[in-house]
Amino acid sequence: MTDVVVKKPAASADDSEGMSYLSTLPQRLVNVYMPLSIIVIVLLFPFYWMVMTAIKPKDQLLDLDKHNPYYTLSPTFEHIHDLLFKTEYPLWLWNTMFVAVAATILSLIASVFAAYAITRIRYKYADWVGGAIFLAYLVPPSILFIPLSTVVYQYGLFDTPFALILTYPTILIPFSTWLLMGYFKTIPYELEECALVDGANRWQILTKIVLPLAVPGLISASIFCLTLCWNEFIYALTFINSTEKKTVPVAILSAFTDGDQYRWGSLMAGALVGSLPLVILYAFFVEHYVSAMTGAVKE
Repeated sequence: MTDVVVKKPAASADDSEGMSYLSTLPQRLVNVYMPLSIIVIVLLFPFYWMVMTAIKPKDQLLDLDKHNPYYTLSPTFEHIHDLLFKTEYPLWLWNTMFVAVAATILSLIASVFAAYAITRIRYKYADWVGGAIFLAYLVPPSILFIPLSTVVYQYGLFDTPFALILTYPTILIPFSTWLLMGYFKTIPYELEECALVDGANRWQILTKIVLPLAVPGLISASIFCLTLCWNEFIYALTFINSTEKKTVPVAILSAFTDGDQYRWGSLMAGALVGSLPLVILYAFFVEHYVSAMTGAVKE
């Protein structure tokens, strides 16, 4: 009898090499460290400039020929002090937070129902409806604020926070619905089928099965809505007229602008303080935000 020799498949080159092309320091320097350094510098330089402008004395902001524009050796908190104690900035910050949270809650409620109905309840033209909702997000707010201003005025909401709370969902719901649609599609249908067999209705399935599994998607949609409301400018400028009711982006511009003269120190201080809540929010929920965005993009 002849011996049968069984040959083992040779290990593929990919398994043996792996990431060996990054084994030396020059290779890592060129392929990893330099691109990352460039990206970090480009992304963080505007924030660095904002911080430097907020803590520079007034004379250094006005005379760039005698003082270095990139750093200061005599930082001051005068601009931040004037912002917090000589203006209504705390009230503006509260207005911004109230409007953003209320509009986010309304938008999430509507987006959850819309995304669940499109992705989980099978009916004709569901995909077309989802595409139409996303196309609505592409309509620029600069076109919508003109007809919306007429509606707001006729309902007596002009110069009230509800003018923003009820109009912001028009730009928040389309994207949030699209994002949640992508995340809901990653949840197995078998879970709902088992619940239906056990006698659960659609409301119980949504509240006890789908929403607990979609927490990262809800967090991502919430952060998106909150950020967009926090930084929105056109609607806040159009619908709010009283100084004590304005939001931060509009209020600091009107408070620290004298004709064609801009008080850059106070403006940058207002932008810096106003961005801190969002920075803290992203720091706590960045993992959920990235995972939900990845699930939405896959779909």
